[in-house]
Amino acid sequence: MHPTLSTRQHSAAKFFLLALLIIAIDQLSKWAVHTYMQPGSAGEIPVLGQFAKLNYILNPGMAFGAQLPAPYGKLVLTLFRTVAVGGLIYYIIRLSRQRVAAGYIACMALILGGAVGNLIDSIFYGIIYDNAPAGSPTRWFYGQVIDMIFVPLYVGYFPKSWPLIGGTYSNGFPIFNIADSSIFIGVALILLNQNRFFNESQPTAAPNESQPRVATDTEKLV
Repeated sequence: MHPTLSTRQHSAAKFFLLALLIIAIDQLSKWAVHTYMQPGSAGEIPVLGQFAKLNYILNPGMAFGAQLPAPYGKLVLTLFRTVAVGGLIYYIIRLSRQRVAAGYIACMALILGGAVGNLIDSIFYGIIYDNAPAGSPTRWFYGQVIDMIFVPLYVGYFPKSWPLIGGTYSNGFPIFNIADSSIFIGVALILLNQNRFFNESQPTAAPNESQPRVATDTEKLV
């Protein structure tokens, strides 16, 4: 599939401004949580009753709590995020020059903003908030991501018949942050709008134009 083209070329600046807005909101929310909330369930704040809460935790790994093996897994993850951010920046510039649909580029900007938001945590929070895990080789690049949005969709034991997670206890959906949400929304919008953002095939030449025209017998006699 190929991205759908628009009628005019876009300025990449407006998409980077969207990413910058996501970064600013994400970093401000993390600063506020770190400054005004207690970590763990002791500082939990209901937002929508029991449906959504604020819960300050530190995440040493990837989105939604996934981790790579210590001690160098975190460094590998941070370096990967750095490369991914560079690739997204280049991709957005290229899409803008190619007149790709603005909605698709905006989704990529949401993903970029979320990626940069968590990258800032990994690179600097070990220094700014001194939250690098104990035993880290260095505080640089080993900062823990601040998560705070808690949506406890299901609390209890999973049925034993379920593969992998059967019989385990769940205290709710993994806690996440604004950056994670931005990445998720960007990807979800792309999946939901595939028919708008992508063309199934490239235009092909008409059958009559693909082969040279041969004169008929009647035309030869004229």
